[in-house]
Amino acid sequence: MSLFDPLPLPPEIVGREPAPIGILLISGTYERAHYALVLATAAAATARPVVLFATNAGVRAFLAARQDGSPGWTTLAHYGGAAKRDEELRGRGVAGFDELLASAKELGVRLIVCEAGLKAEGIAPEMLDDTLEGEVAGVVTFLAETEGGQLITL
Repeated sequence: MSLFDPLPLPPEIVGREPAPIGILLISGTYERAHYALVLATAAAATARPVVLFATNAGVRAFLAARQDGSPGWTTLAHYGGAAKRDEELRGRGVAGFDELLASAKELGVRLIVCEAGLKAEGIAPEMLDDTLEGEVAGVVTFLAETEGGQLITL
């Protein structure tokens, strides 16, 4: 067995209903938003129910396209620019932001953008990318949907 071979599932969880995973994206940085999508798509690909909840600066990951046509997520913070970092990752064979967004939608990741987070950032719900089919709701909804599961904060 190699270090990179997947481990077998423990017998106590085989056949059990998978626990939900909640990913709380608070940060407005490209790295954290990108990795939130990596985690969400990986968990969804293993048939786990996934809720990705974005609040505060994290809501910027789900903005609609800018006036110049560039994706809204390019406003995420990164020292060299989010678009440049995304291009670097794709050039190295890592899924880019748009690919991860599409995969998350295809895999059924539930996207919730926090109403209070939008207000905190001065962003109107109409400024979100409606093609992502997310919803605006509060933290109570997030907690209810992830009850009994795991929570990851980025």
